[in-house]
Amino acid sequence: MRYDPEKHHRRSIRLKGYDYSREGAYFVTICTQDRLCLFGEVVEGEMRLNDAGQMVERWWVELNRKFPGVRTDEYIIMPNHFHGIIVIVGADPCVCHDDEMVAHANQMGTHAGAPLPKIIQWFKTMTTNEYIRGVKQSGWTPFRRRLWQRNYYEHIIRNEDSLNRIRHYIATNPLRWHLDRENPERLGKDEFDQWLKSFGKGGTSHAR
Repeated sequence: MRYDPEKHHRRSIRLKGYDYSREGAYFVTICTQDRLCLFGEVVEGEMRLNDAGQMVERWWVELNRKFPGVRTDEYIIMPNHFHGIIVIVGADPCVCHDDEMVAHANQMGTHAGAPLPKIIQWFKTMTTNEYIRGVKQSGWTPFRRRLWQRNYYEHIIRNEDSLNRIRHYIATNPLRWHLDRENPERLGKDEFDQWLKSFGKGGTSHAR
């Protein structure tokens, strides 16, 4: 299936006229525990959300109302993980090693210059609580121990080129599900992963 920008950019809230290089813009990935596919399925290059996936989407959009100064951009809910761009207005974008992708344990107050851990913790808590209700009331697939992995992954976005490449990756993620490292039936490697690794040394390994 060819990439159609009108079709595959449905899940975006763009910040027109915003200078991403002057604020805290982050590419964030959050994965389910044990890589369980709980949020729907990819069919012919399209992500079809189930009720649980739609619930995750609602809470992501809610971040814009819950946290002053937080704005969400392109995002996608995949069967067992989530990708999104989040912007924290007024945050210092230089809070990690230069353009490095890093793994964070969900501990509030450990991210200098930006409340990103607090935001992610709230998102995980809200989605987990509602998912538990879905298991009890609607027969959603149960999870073991926790819904999400303890760690999440971030990449600081510093320029327009990086922003556009990451937006394109997110929007076309369902088309490349067969190459996704979170896919239990992965068939190959995605060049986007190598591109991210080129920015720095740390943070490329998962804490399973």
